[in-house]
Amino acid sequence: MIEFKEVEIKYNDFTAVKSLNLQIGEGEFFTLLGPSGCGKTTTLRSLVGFINPSRGAIYVNGKDITHLPVEKRDISMVFQSYALFPTLNVYENIAFGLKVKKMPKEQIDAEVRAIAQKVDLKSEQLLKKVSELSGGQQQRVAIARALVLKPSMLVLDEPLSNLDASLRVQLRNELKSLQKKFGITTIYVTHDQEEALTLSDRIAVFNHGVVEQVGTPYEIYNQSATEFVCNFIGDINKLGRTLLEKVTAASGKTFDLSKVAYLRTERVHTLVPDRNSAGFAKMKASVTEAEYYGLYTKYTFEIDGASLKKVEIEDGRNHYVKGNQMDIYIHPDDILQY
Repeated sequence: MIEFKEVEIKYNDFTAVKSLNLQIGEGEFFTLLGPSGCGKTTTLRSLVGFINPSRGAIYVNGKDITHLPVEKRDISMVFQSYALFPTLNVYENIAFGLKVKKMPKEQIDAEVRAIAQKVDLKSEQLLKKVSELSGGQQQRVAIARALVLKPSMLVLDEPLSNLDASLRVQLRNELKSLQKKFGITTIYVTHDQEEALTLSDRIAVFNHGVVEQVGTPYEIYNQSATEFVCNFIGDINKLGRTLLEKVTAASGKTFDLSKVAYLRTERVHTLVPDRNSAGFAKMKASVTEAEYYGLYTKYTFEIDGASLKKVEIEDGRNHYVKGNQMDIYIHPDDILQY
């Protein structure tokens, strides 16, 4: 169990993290999510020991580690650039920490080969320079180098951000699989919402040094606690007064017109769901834009001058073009207000 208690981190007059209270469970894949400069990496670095909080305390399994030296925290870190040694081969990179600990040569060899096998690095790859490896293989070397020390936790600071989109998807699947295999407590920093949703057991959403919400990916997406979280996670429609009044008139549910209202793009329906047709508000709309992505199409509709976006999964049955007139269905329970 990792616990941050009233942790504050300041750089001169600037407060990067404000009164942080956070608990991370053993074996959990926990993600710190937010835009650049929000405090997520600063929080991670304070856990590792690179930064000392100006106030508050950090506990691991009930022990105060706030001022414990980095090397005594039993934490391994994978950096954004992987920070591999370019002049050393894969074997030497993985073995580096064990040599620092002055382990016997035979034990080092056994540990390196065992961890390499677990992260799917072949024996012939151990003799290669890291520059000869693909991005995915380099990531596995960085993770192997971290895990060979048998730490109590693994922290990763945006390890996929320098890779192209297709490789990022492949490697995050591998990363989640490795984490499950080892069962190690993992703290992951990213600004990528999709990464956070697909990888995490729980997520903490940061904004200007404050945690706005902590929850499962489902809770963060479907039950966004604040307007910032609602906007930061996924595509969203901001509903104006005209649309809210129309939904109220069609459904009978009353909304507070003084509050901001949002609706996820996939919650805009072009066909009312047969399984639960009750309660939907029906409105006339026209298609003003259609962006085809293959698997899905992003549509923009106009309803009495108001604009509404919708993501439609392509199934070959419902494809609309600019100028089409149609009915739109919205369930009032899908509208979020703040």
